[in-house]
Amino acid sequence: MSTPSPDRRLASGVQRITSSALGPYQSAVIRIGFSVTYLLFLLRELPHRHEMYGPDSPWSWGMAKQLISGNEAFSALLWSDSTVWFEIVYAVALLSAALLMLGWHTRAMSVLFMVGVLSLQNRSIFLGDGGDNVIHLMAIYLVLTRCGQVWSLDARRAARVARGTTPEGTGAGRPVRNVAGAVLWVVLGPVLVAGSVADGFGGTWWLPALFWVMWIGHGAWWAVNRYAPQSEPRTLLDVIANLVHNATLVVIMAEVCLIYATAGWYKIQGSRWQDGTALYYPLKLDYFTPWPALSDILASSGVMVMILTYGTVIVQVAFPFTLFNRRVKNVLLVAMMCEHAGIALLLGLPFFSMAMIAADSVFLPTVFLVWLGGRVTLGRQLLFSRAARVVPEQRRSGEEEAPQHSGSGGHTLVG
Repeated sequence: MSTPSPDRRLASGVQRITSSALGPYQSAVIRIGFSVTYLLFLLRELPHRHEMYGPDSPWSWGMAKQLISGNEAFSALLWSDSTVWFEIVYAVALLSAALLMLGWHTRAMSVLFMVGVLSLQNRSIFLGDGGDNVIHLMAIYLVLTRCGQVWSLDARRAARVARGTTPEGTGAGRPVRNVAGAVLWVVLGPVLVAGSVADGFGGTWWLPALFWVMWIGHGAWWAVNRYAPQSEPRTLLDVIANLVHNATLVVIMAEVCLIYATAGWYKIQGSRWQDGTALYYPLKLDYFTPWPALSDILASSGVMVMILTYGTVIVQVAFPFTLFNRRVKNVLLVAMMCEHAGIALLLGLPFFSMAMIAADSVFLPTVFLVWLGGRVTLGRQLLFSRAARVVPEQRRSGEEEAPQHSGSGGHTLVG
């Protein structure tokens, strides 16, 4: 067999990146991981939301307005200082995170998720940490990805429409009705117009441009899917979406590598990291010891502190250089995820760790993710089949018991 020529390999590569969105399982894990992380964060801070981001915040609305006017950040919370508007934005952030996790109209929900993240974080910028910065960036990147190809309600609906088992379609290639998507598009249009007219996007040009491109693109996508699902415009939209998705996935990978590389090289310059004692000090801080006894046990072992301190630096510095060696990369990936799990447990930073583990997931092998999805599906099937068996058994047991007659002549059926 002859070796493919360079031109043929180039053509094959171009065909691959334009005809398909790469990493569908990885992008789905990123979508689920970050939406779950932010959803749990919003739920945890629900009783304190007014003090953190709302009208009772020490960082007042006027101070936030003054700061944002200088740094050109975006926050929908600064459109109005009313409590009602704050509750609306907070509810939208909660709902969009939950629906993005489920993969319901992921394109629209990813935009609303980004709006919620940017609005809350930019409202009180001094409350964030490294995990919030990662969520901030990934919320923007998710808008540009096709993160609902698998493990989503969108993928489930598309598969059912293709089989002709739903009212939305009677087979592949038939017009697909998407009423919810059309309603979302119509409702969000006036909001976008109002924000643009009132200059409510922080004074930047790229953010309103991104919103308008997404809104127009969603409308074009719906129209083409509805009236010309097998046409050339549909193919062109697919190619553009695939190119944007693949480019964004590369940016996410580069972002993760940059985070670890910079963190590792900065640690090398620190004297406490050089002498192997850096881990000891956070284990002795009251703010970062949710389990004091466990932290004391670990801090009491000088050898363990030294191993974990040096191991952290080695893993973070070496990881970007191991991407081309699958086995070494997977070993370091597991080590980094275990490191973040330890940070969540020992230092009391669960949302930072969840955000970093979700970001690391972009490098998980597809084979492992497919296997994991299969195990989850099998477990769900076993759970529902067991529940389906329990109900008939309860009904049969109820039918075997005699009816209990009340004094009024009626009766009560058990089961």
